[in-house]
Amino acid sequence: MANMSLKKVSMPEQKPEERNKNFKEVALGYTKEMAMEEAQRCLNCKHRPCVNGCPVNVQIPEFIGLIKEGKFDEAYEKILETNNLPAICGRVCPQETQCEALCVRGIKGEPVGIGRLERFAADWAMANGKASSEKTERLNKKVAVIGSGPAGLTCAADLAKMGYDVTIFEAFHQAGGVLMYGIPEFRLPKELVQKEIDNVRRLGVDIETNMVIGKVLSIDEIMESGYDAVFIGTGAGLPRFMGIPGENLNGVYSANEFLTRINLMKAYRFPEYDTPVKVGRCVAVVGGGNVAMDAARSAKRLGAEEVYIVYRRSEKEMPARIEEVHHAKEEGIIFKLLTNPVEIIGTDDGWVKGMKCVEMELGEPDSSGRRRPVVKEGSEHVIDVETVVIAIGQSPNPLISSTTPDLQVQKWGGIIVDEETGATSKPGVYAGGDIVTGAATVILAMGAGKKAAKAIDEYLKQGNN
Repeated sequence: MANMSLKKVSMPEQKPEERNKNFKEVALGYTKEMAMEEAQRCLNCKHRPCVNGCPVNVQIPEFIGLIKEGKFDEAYEKILETNNLPAICGRVCPQETQCEALCVRGIKGEPVGIGRLERFAADWAMANGKASSEKTERLNKKVAVIGSGPAGLTCAADLAKMGYDVTIFEAFHQAGGVLMYGIPEFRLPKELVQKEIDNVRRLGVDIETNMVIGKVLSIDEIMESGYDAVFIGTGAGLPRFMGIPGENLNGVYSANEFLTRINLMKAYRFPEYDTPVKVGRCVAVVGGGNVAMDAARSAKRLGAEEVYIVYRRSEKEMPARIEEVHHAKEEGIIFKLLTNPVEIIGTDDGWVKGMKCVEMELGEPDSSGRRRPVVKEGSEHVIDVETVVIAIGQSPNPLISSTTPDLQVQKWGGIIVDEETGATSKPGVYAGGDIVTGAATVILAMGAGKKAAKAIDEYLKQGNN
């Protein structure tokens, strides 16, 4: 019998006053009973609008129908047909603006918890020893994938399933890209990410770490060494700063550095891991996206008494997921909206001691469609803080583009590609994810990796090498 409740089955969570002191996962996941109950809310629409909202084309009604029947392993296999990283997507995808946004049940209530059910199926499979498909028969073609983030892992896995000999070159000492260094443990446990990476390896993909392409090897050298095609999925790891006085003071971090120290270098387990991060009593995080929320919530867990989100627009314009804003508020993060920093103030010995800000008012919409913030006269004030984290966006690192002369790039550094295939201006070289679009979501990067894998397959089958 269908479950016609207007609300999703609630997801168990750690209590806010407990979780803001630890790095354990906030959302605890469905039990099998909860998952089957939520699956009963799916109407199995004939026109399947939810699938149209998924960048990797997960067959949503089919896998939910299998959960409804208690066939959890089969549901996992159905997801794996198009999504190589379901445990990750079930946690960090913005379902509310994609698949769930198109769910019919959302017209008169809450949409079906598609992300929660995807997470359940993947977690169930991992807990019960299931893994993705084994190696397929190899073709006599080699493809190099640069970067082991969501775009690279997806492209590599799809190509391996097609039979290609795939090697991923990763700059860091550990694979995973932004999944490892950018998203906090309490949102995306690293043990789980490692299991997803192991599944990709199980398909026959080799992963070489500590390979900074553009330094150790160039794209040309990779192709000259016998690779028939290359996919570039190196993301957008170059932090942006505001260009205000005081950004060079001790105690000022880019969000990229701050989260990398905490996540990949395990600063949250200091002194067990020798990577301390000093936050002090008060921390200000500048920005309003998911990265800003991650940095603020991490600072709170590292012991800061007061953590501020400083954002120059209102909450309505904030690009972070509603869920992340909600969780941050529950955990005691203080939101200073319509506020913009103009200077970071330092002590005589070069450490942060405050941040000078001005209040803002919203004017006419800008090119993004959001109302442009303008300074309110006479509103200058100082916030007493000891640490400042700048989380206003990132750009592609120019290392690869600067060492590949025939690779065309945008003025802001993004690689120019054919929208349909991901093909770059250099024959046999493809790109996708944040290196093309600028900072975006995990699932959009995965969609780009999947599109490029299909195009590479077609390119090589035409006899190109």
